[in-house]
Amino acid sequence: MSDHLAGAYDLVIFDLDGVVLLIDRPIPGAVEAVERLRADGTPIAYATNNASRRAAEVAALLDGVGVSAAPAEVLTSAGAAAALIAERLPAGSPVLVVGAEALRAEVRDAGLTPVESAGDAPVAVVQGYGPEVGWTILAEAALAVRAGATWYATNTDRTLPSPRGPLPGNGSLIAVLRTALDRDPDVVVGKPQPALFTTAAARNGAGRPLAIGDRLDTDIQGAVGAGMDSLLVLTGVSGPADLLAAPAERRPTFVAADLSGLFRPADRARVPFSGTEVGGWRVTRSGGTAVLDGSGDPIDALRLLCDSTWSGVPLSALSGVSGAATALLRSWNL
Repeated sequence: MSDHLAGAYDLVIFDLDGVVLLIDRPIPGAVEAVERLRADGTPIAYATNNASRRAAEVAALLDGVGVSAAPAEVLTSAGAAAALIAERLPAGSPVLVVGAEALRAEVRDAGLTPVESAGDAPVAVVQGYGPEVGWTILAEAALAVRAGATWYATNTDRTLPSPRGPLPGNGSLIAVLRTALDRDPDVVVGKPQPALFTTAAARNGAGRPLAIGDRLDTDIQGAVGAGMDSLLVLTGVSGPADLLAAPAERRPTFVAADLSGLFRPADRARVPFSGTEVGGWRVTRSGGTAVLDGSGDPIDALRLLCDSTWSGVPLSALSGVSGAATALLRSWNL
């Protein structure tokens, strides 16, 4: 058994956007992390809420940017949604698809009939992210749901990380229909639902998997719901302030700046750090306040402060004494 964090697990499940990729380019260190896991003999899976590509397309994209992947290692919310609908409806049932061609193909391959109009009497609407989704198909979906079709969402991620910053995700497109219909989807398939994680574990016969994500509200909450340990990396959507304010169901087992944290001792990433000093940082608590002093690795300061905020200290009651502490809190918008 290796002494680094990843060595304690028999499967590593990566989210993609914000963890391995930013749209179509690898996040620094992702290629090296995946190849080191493979060299160590650790099985890998990729579980993504993005429904705009099929598993084979995702694997090809990853391979194309240097991140090794096989289609069998990839699970997408598009595939999971189509499989679930096929379990619930007779073969050939008409399903109105709001999303990319990948989602239509998954619906077709599941034995269902993808349609584009409420006039085709769809018995279900499935909605996933697609960059070409516009008013026309959203209007048809609204009419179909009002007529009684069951509304499935592949995921509800409000944003997608990109090199230029967060962009509208499927949750933003769902908000259009939510506003028009004054209701939520009937079924949400992807993370934070645990199905992608539990399916990945079952495929690999894993008894101790580790899930890695950049979003507390999907990746980490999904891992918690699946009963799995998780690692939050700060290369995507959720930042230090989000982690400090995270409710219990969104708290990871570990936190790291990036995927290099997989190969450091687990005790250097475990969160929270239950103590008053670590890595050159000190926290002094008095009543409902917490004061950070010293200097060092920002991740150690974050782990230390999580012990305070997760036990009741509000973010507004955090302050710094040293110049390094003050600057760090300011960089976290605290």
